[in-house]
Parts: sequence; C-alpha cells; structure tokens
Amino acid sequence: MENILNWDFKGLISVERIGLIIRVLVMLIAGMPLIYILSRWSRRFVTKKLTAQRGMITGKIVNYTGQIIIIIMALRELGFELTPLLGAAGILGIAIGFASQTSVSNVISGIFLIGEQPFVVGDVIRVGQTIGEVLSIDILSVKLRTFDNQFVRIPNENILKSEVVTLTRFPIRRADLLIGVAYKEDIARVREILMQIAHDNPLCLQEPAPLIIFEGFGTSSIDLKFAVWAAREDWLTMRNEIYEEIKIRFDREGIEIPFPHVSVYKGAASEPFNVKVVDPDNKN
Repeated sequence: MENILNWDFKGLISVERIGLIIRVLVMLIAGMPLIYILSRWSRRFVTKKLTAQRGMITGKIVNYTGQIIIIIMALRELGFELTPLLGAAGILGIAIGFASQTSVSNVISGIFLIGEQPFVVGDVIRVGQTIGEVLSIDILSVKLRTFDNQFVRIPNENILKSEVVTLTRFPIRRADLLIGVAYKEDIARVREILMQIAHDNPLCLQEPAPLIIFEGFGTSSIDLKFAVWAAREDWLTMRNEIYEEIKIRFDREGIEIPFPHVSVYKGAASEPFNVKVVDPDNKN
C-alpha cells in the first residue's frame, strides 16, 4: 500500500503533469479574457452596422461559443474522453427539458421574438400595466427599465401570449387630449383657439395636421378630443405644454371648463324644497 501511495504522489508531482496543469491554466487565463474582448468588439461592430438587438445577440453567440471551445480544449488537454461526456450531457439535457417545460416554452418564444422583432433594444413598450424601455431580449425573458427606474423581467412566453404595444415603433406619435367646455360656449371659437395653440407650439407638428373630434354631450360639458402630433422624443413634453397652454388661453378668453353638476329632485307629488341663500359676510 505504501508503494502505491508513493507512486501516485510521484505521478502527481511529475514534471509532465505540472507542465500540463500550467498549459491548461494559461489557456483559461488567456482565453477567457480574449473571448470577452472579442464578444464586446463584435457587439459594438454589429450594433454600429445593424441594430443594438442584433449586436447583443452576436456578442452573446461569440462569448458562449468561445467559452465552450476553450472548455473543450482544456478537457482534451487534461486527457478526458469527450464522447462519453457528450452522450451523458445529451441524456441529461433531455431529462432537464422534460422537467422544465416552462423554460423550454420560454426558449421557443424567445426565438420567435428575436426572429419576428416586434420590438428591439431601446424601444419603449407596454405589456399589461407595465411600461418601460427594453434593455435586452434574451432566450428566457425580456428585461425592461420602467420610467421610475425599476427593473422588470418578463418571461418570453408571457410576452408572446400578451398584447404588446410598442410606443416608439414609428418616428411620430399622436397625443389625444380630452377637453370639456361649457354648453354656453361657441364651439367655432373654441376650435379656433385650439388650432391657434397647436400652431404656436414649436413641438406640435403641422403635418399631419391637428384634429378636433366632437366626442359627444357629457353630463356637464361638451366633450372634445384634440388630437395633435409630435416627434416621439418630444411627445410627452408637447402633451404637457399643450394642456398648460389650453388652461391659460381658456382663462384669458373666458371659456369655461366645467365641473360636474348634480340636480336633485324630491318627486313630482312632493312639495318643493325650501332653499334659503345665506350671505356669509352678513352677520345679522
């Protein structure tokens, strides 16, 4: 037994084994940073030539492929036989696939999202009640950053099954401003003032032209929809400015923006209410 232990110990510290370990360490230490640098370079190059989403996918493919190649080379250098390992990995992969059907569904959904591209990295999307900027579209999930700086991860399967609105798909966007004016107001005059407000705002596009839509007779107001267009990056600023300008102009022009009024009836066969108006300044 002592001879066997001595023989194994001598084998472990042999010059050839030490050289082998050094070669594997050098391969890993030099190869992994090199793969990382190549993946970053390929991502920037493809992003500049194509899109940020394709650049991200290219960088990940280069990174994962390079790591797999280096690991295989290190294992072969250490004398491992790869054929049994690959067979065991295939059986293990099948078992894991059956055990994690949700993950497989997310992977398939991710492939559809990457291929169809309903949105790309940098777009602002709405999924249900969540609105945010797309940070990445990965194999398992889509990652968003909301406007209050929260990180949201949505599984790809949920994205594919839900209604997704891409708010930044097109270069311009319309803001529908809901406005109510009193029944006594002249609608033609209100229309003229609204069109003047849109004309004077530098962020409001004149083509497509602003549009005023009569929505109907409300409980206490005539309801209008004032539809104005802006570049997508100016949409929120323009919307807020137009609302502020409408309030200022309506106050200046004496146009009433009514609030809901309620009329109370006691009944046709009942005596009318006695209503007495009291002057709060009159102390008598």
